[in-house]
Amino acid sequence: MSDINDVKEKLIAFREARDWKQFHKPKDLALSLVLESAEVLEHFQWKSTKEIEEYVKTHKHDIAEELADVFNWVILLSHDLDIDIIDAANKKIEQNDKKYPAEKAKGSAKKYTHYQS
Repeated sequence: MSDINDVKEKLIAFREARDWKQFHKPKDLALSLVLESAEVLEHFQWKSTKEIEEYVKTHKHDIAEELADVFNWVILLSHDLDIDIIDAANKKIEQNDKKYPAEKAKGSAKKYTHYQS
C-alpha cells in the first residue's frame, strides 16, 4: 500500500501543473467530495443485496475509481485546511470506541445515545 504522503504529493503536483488551486476553495472541494460520494452511491442504487454482490464482482474497477475520487478530494481538502487526516481519523476511532463500547454495541445498529448512561 502506498504512503498517504506520496498520494498527497502527487495530487498537489497534478493540481499545480494545471494551476487549479485557484478553483479549489474549501467550499468547492467539499462540494466535489459530496458529488463524487454520490457517484459511489449510484453503483448501489435500486439494487438488492444479491444484485449488489453480483454487481461488485463485475464493476469493482468502476467503484474503485469513484472511491479514489472521494479519497483524493479528502486528501486535498485536508491538506488545504492543514488537517492531519490520519491523526484525525485515529482520534475519531478513539472517540467512537468510547461512544460505542463493544460490550454494549456489538451486533447493534443503534445510535450512540442509546449506550449512554
